[in-house]
Amino acid sequence: MSATVNEGSDTALDPVYRASEVIFGLLMAMSFIGSISVATDGREEVRTLLIAALGCNLAWGLVDAVMHLVATKTQKRRNYALLEKLIGGKDAIEGRALLADEMPAPLAASIGEDGLEQLRQRLSGKTMPTSRPRLTGRDFGDAVIVFFLVVLSTFPLVIPFMLTDDTSRALLWSRLVAVGMLFIAGATLARYSNGSPWWNGIVMATLGALLMAAIMALGG
Repeated sequence: MSATVNEGSDTALDPVYRASEVIFGLLMAMSFIGSISVATDGREEVRTLLIAALGCNLAWGLVDAVMHLVATKTQKRRNYALLEKLIGGKDAIEGRALLADEMPAPLAASIGEDGLEQLRQRLSGKTMPTSRPRLTGRDFGDAVIVFFLVVLSTFPLVIPFMLTDDTSRALLWSRLVAVGMLFIAGATLARYSNGSPWWNGIVMATLGALLMAAIMALGG
């Protein structure tokens, strides 16, 4: 029920979504950069792998942006259908059940039947929109943000290879940058969920390193 609850929010991209896109982009880039060996023969081969990493994130950034629009459109249609059912004369019991199904179970339980009934009455009293929901400029703007979050997460990992011809040193710095970015992503999620930034940052960095190793081991 995100559109019903968050209709007036500034953006559909909350910190969890943003951090997840950055982490995804990092792991995709590191699956390519991790294939660079300290014994890689020549700058041209390194350059080819880095271009491949950027190309991969460009492709997946585009896919993620399009899927974000698909998900947003689907959620808008679902919210429209819910409002249509509530305004269309569903009885109180069925209306409360519909609203409870759209909420996280702990939230529905915490507001209870009285809270659900108040929300049902408020929504059922609304005027039905004259047109079906459509994607807005903000939705397309969010899709652009998704694209750039995935793509731009590649560049910090590439910079070390631009600053030195020493492949082993560049690899070390690239991996340290990746771990640092994972730590920041974990700390951001912790602040959003009222957790411990330091602890969650360390956990995310460790988890990211393990996922990176798994992706490389599986040939990703």
